[in-house]
Amino acid sequence: MSVMVSLFDARRTRTSEKYTAFPPDVLPMFVAEMDSMLAEPVRDALAAAVSAGDTGYVGHGRALPEAFTAFASGRWGWHVDPDLVRTTTDVSVAAVETLRRVIEPGGQVVVMPPVYAPFWEYVSEAGGTATEVPLVAPAGPADPFDTTAGWRIDLDGVAQAFADGARTVLLCNPHNPLGLVHDRESLAALARLAAEWDAVVVSDEIHAPLVHADATFTPFLDSCPEAAAIGVALTSASKAWNLAGTKCALMVGASDRARGWFDGMPGEVVERTGILGYTASVAAFSEGGPWLASLLAELAANRRILAEELGEVLPGVGYRQPQASYLAWLDLRALPWGDDPALRLVDQAKVALSNGRDFGRQGVGHARLNFGCSEDTLREGLARLASAR
Repeated sequence: MSVMVSLFDARRTRTSEKYTAFPPDVLPMFVAEMDSMLAEPVRDALAAAVSAGDTGYVGHGRALPEAFTAFASGRWGWHVDPDLVRTTTDVSVAAVETLRRVIEPGGQVVVMPPVYAPFWEYVSEAGGTATEVPLVAPAGPADPFDTTAGWRIDLDGVAQAFADGARTVLLCNPHNPLGLVHDRESLAALARLAAEWDAVVVSDEIHAPLVHADATFTPFLDSCPEAAAIGVALTSASKAWNLAGTKCALMVGASDRARGWFDGMPGEVVERTGILGYTASVAAFSEGGPWLASLLAELAANRRILAEELGEVLPGVGYRQPQASYLAWLDLRALPWGDDPALRLVDQAKVALSNGRDFGRQGVGHARLNFGCSEDTLREGLARLASAR
């Protein structure tokens, strides 16, 4: 059975941003939320909690650290110490609060655009200054079927940023909006470079459970010994199991230094964890594997449809199948739609995509498309895009 539901059914019963931000005649393919049903173990755990009235402040148990530890070990061979796992509201809060512990006021934080738009806000909210070191773009035209050739970290650029005073990197691994899964060698090289400069790497790994079968995810903290000593990983069940509104994320360390950062955070950072998010996350990491496997199979089929048909729908579009997640990065600069093609498409095609410029100046002329939907919805989106030519 498909884990996706029809867009019509979702829109009729749901009140989240995806289904309410645009009028009903606009197909919502922008925000990173899927048209999926809940995994049965997650649904049952939430129903049981609500039925029991277990909706108060989050407790102080070890259920989630231990569930994540078992998941990370089984899925990636990454051995996490549950005593070095803390929870909070979401990955945004985790990023800001971690940065507050590791940077000096006004300190430079390296970000690697095109990247998730709120990264700049995280840095400024934490009291830092963003220093852009763009990813190195692939050479030549995009091959939609090639999931190996693509972007990479500009290590020379990061070294220069360190020489200029930066002492923190905010990493996206896997990298949103590109679906890029950084390889172990690149992560280890970044870690060793950071260690040379006594810098810290904060790695947002929220999309890690959504890595596709033709790529291998390496947790930053597990890439080499230096990474464990200078890094913090941020993650959540929210993207993979569609749980963003339940509010729960994890901060993971692998050193006494990280323990000190965590212990130095205000108590409210942990207390703001949503108890329903905590409950849902335990169920997802512990029992949500079969559902996740079904989801990944459907997402793989959808990314393949895009690879096979997007070039016919929009001749000249640049697209590579992402190695992770359900977000497609579309290079639309060859089409006569200007710097903000998403604005034109929502008006003319009635399809809402994410504005490429929000991910950095490298996103001018680009848009991000969410294919976490049913095949019927995806094909409707392609038909509408074709009408805008």
